[in-house]
Amino acid sequence: MAETAKIAIVDDDQEIREAIMTLVETVGLRAEGFSSAEEFLSSPQAQNSACLILDVRMPGMSGFELQRQLVVANWRIPIIFVTAYADEDVRVRALAAGAVAVLAKPCREEDLLGAIQAALTQA
Repeated sequence: MAETAKIAIVDDDQEIREAIMTLVETVGLRAEGFSSAEEFLSSPQAQNSACLILDVRMPGMSGFELQRQLVVANWRIPIIFVTAYADEDVRVRALAAGAVAVLAKPCREEDLLGAIQAALTQA
């Protein structure tokens, strides 16, 4: 995986956000965490992200709303959804809007790292 790539993790659950950040950093990638979609959008570092790992259900703007805003803004960042609500409707909706993968929490580290690798090849 590209060593300079920065992965943005947007999840309102601090424990999950930090666990994903730690995993990402163990494979030589940089990670930055955000507790909300709004925090991600307002960050000057957001534009430098090579991939976005995103929760579906969060207070304020949902992951789907953030995905829609990024599509409308023509911001082409690969998105991986990691959610406790990974039913078929969520999966179909996310993938139809361009997500690289939809993983159910808790996901296997290998699955998440594989999805990140796939996303970085699209970036």
